[in-house]
Amino acid sequence: MSTEHFDRAAMTADLASLVEAESPSGDTAALAACRDRVADLGARLLATEPAVLGEHLRWGPERPRVLLLGHYDTVWPVGTLARWPFTVTGHRATGPGCFDMKAGIVQLFHALSVLPSLEGIGVLVTSDEETGSETSRDLIEDTASEAAAVLVAEPSADGALKTSRKGLARYEMAIVGKAAHTGLDPERGVNAALELAHQIQAVAGLAAPSRGTTVTPSVCRAGTTVNTVPADASLAVDVRAFDAAELERIDRWMRFRRPVLPGARLEVRAGPRRGPLPRSASFGLFQRAAGAAADLGMPTLREAAVGGGSDGNLTASLGVPTLDGLGAVGGGAHAEGEWVDLRTLPERAALLAELLARLH
Repeated sequence: MSTEHFDRAAMTADLASLVEAESPSGDTAALAACRDRVADLGARLLATEPAVLGEHLRWGPERPRVLLLGHYDTVWPVGTLARWPFTVTGHRATGPGCFDMKAGIVQLFHALSVLPSLEGIGVLVTSDEETGSETSRDLIEDTASEAAAVLVAEPSADGALKTSRKGLARYEMAIVGKAAHTGLDPERGVNAALELAHQIQAVAGLAAPSRGTTVTPSVCRAGTTVNTVPADASLAVDVRAFDAAELERIDRWMRFRRPVLPGARLEVRAGPRRGPLPRSASFGLFQRAAGAAADLGMPTLREAAVGGGSDGNLTASLGVPTLDGLGAVGGGAHAEGEWVDLRTLPERAALLAELLARLH
């Protein structure tokens, strides 16, 4: 499946179409419009309509032997295009969501379009990966449950495929204190902001850099007016780890954490969680991809371990071999100015098509 099978100009036009349909997670109207463009793209290239499952799209069998996985939601709010439109300069395309991960969707469908048969191959494109896959997780796990391989079209790591990803867990700490007047009787209050400070320090201390474990206090809030002892506060916590045991260690700590100040109350709510994608789940597929790249005359394929999670974490946690990072070459995910190297669109589509042919 050489690059000659793929039309870079047509792929670029398809990328522009998807990027110009803004699709922030949670925006129902915007997601529906982009979903329809993804459905049209897949129907045109695969000559078959998808099953529409709410905001999610599926092609092929309900439980395929090989599953291609992606998402069309982005982190960019509607209106971003007005100040940062899809633009091509030389070999670079930029625009909100182009790298993460609309170029991967384009590559995926073009790769499938050149295969002589799609028997046993399924495609699932979801709408809420960026916010934790709350509505799609069960669908992903069910669709992948009998698969021999999952290939994830998330962006590459500077061209490298992603053979391991950290697992992640998120928590919300809700702190209840007691309000009082800061001038008349502050001693009668229980300062939720002060309790918050204690918790931030304790949470940050859970990190284990030598093991690659990060624990980040992120969004925090406390108080109402400058002359009132804060009666409540909240803290969001982001946890990342390559080792599932590390996630369990921190989960136990979070669930049994108690307040420091007398009279304060603390509630910890667990949020989205994904286990790690270990190298053991992906390396066999990576070796086959590296062999395919070599046979196609492409540069030696590289692998990378990354801190960000994806829906590939979910399928790897099922015990299904999963290879990630098969999408765009470029950079700047979630950052102003994210970009795609258009020269690599045909190359990466050819690599995916060849790998699918070998797995088929």
